[in-house]
Amino acid sequence: MKKVKYIILIFILIIVFGFISFFVTRKFIYPLKYTGYVEKYSEEYGIDKYFIYALIKAESNFDQDANSSKGAIGLMQLMENTANETSEKIGVEDVDLYDEETNIRIGTKYISDLIDLYEGNINLAIIAYNAGTGNVNKWIKEGVIEKDGSNLDNVPFKETRDYAKKILLNYKFYKVLYEYEF
Repeated sequence: MKKVKYIILIFILIIVFGFISFFVTRKFIYPLKYTGYVEKYSEEYGIDKYFIYALIKAESNFDQDANSSKGAIGLMQLMENTANETSEKIGVEDVDLYDEETNIRIGTKYISDLIDLYEGNINLAIIAYNAGTGNVNKWIKEGVIEKDGSNLDNVPFKETRDYAKKILLNYKFYKVLYEYEF
């Protein structure tokens, strides 16, 4: 009978530890930051907010002062040319990519445009966000990747392959951790 009590106690401890781990993971590893801006612009541009959180996490890990070696700036790691082109479409005159609202607004609009360009296919939009539409269009035309984006493993750039997988994994975690409130 003592063994049964220990097994029950261990089972209860595992469950309690699981719930604690779930909430620690949720809060610290997959945080929701800049929620006002993410929610506002994801709704405005018709994108799941958890996708935007996943993109920001992968791009800058929520560091608004992030800079890449290739010149990408801010939370959503935007290149200045891309940001300027996108800002013209939405009427943003002062393009300060270190400003969290500006960066999230322009970045969300840009990824929204890419999703539209690729007819709702987020895999292709993610690849284009990293490698550019010219590369994606060329790879599709040459048969390197499918038009449905189903074969990410064929993307010629390892960095872009890993990047796309990272965002998709982050997106799944955000959906699991936050979509259903406990």
